Amino acid sequence: MKKPEEDRGAVLDDIRQQLADGTLTFGGAIRQLRLRVTGLNQTDFARMCKLSLRTLRQLEQDAGNPTVATLDSVFRLFGMRVGIVPVRRREVGG
Repeated sequence: MKKPEEDRGAVLDDIRQQLADGTLTFGGAIRQLRLRVTGLNQTDFARMCKLSLRTLRQLEQDAGNPTVATLDSVFRLFGMRVGIVPVRRREVGG
């Protein structure tokens, strides 16, 4: 359930940063959006996103092979979309 003290903007920033860093999968992000931002159960969140419950479950588990359009249909509700981000390169040796 959504924690009442969590600021929606801060939560969205945190999720965006974790996605950009590669420390959070799309499925993990969708689950966090559902729980931390909306506080909805899977059934109600799937309905809100106009997805089947099965599709939402697969998304949250990083299962299946979702299209960009399917992922965008969820992320768009939170002011985000799927895109290409530069890979941060670590310097070798140092």
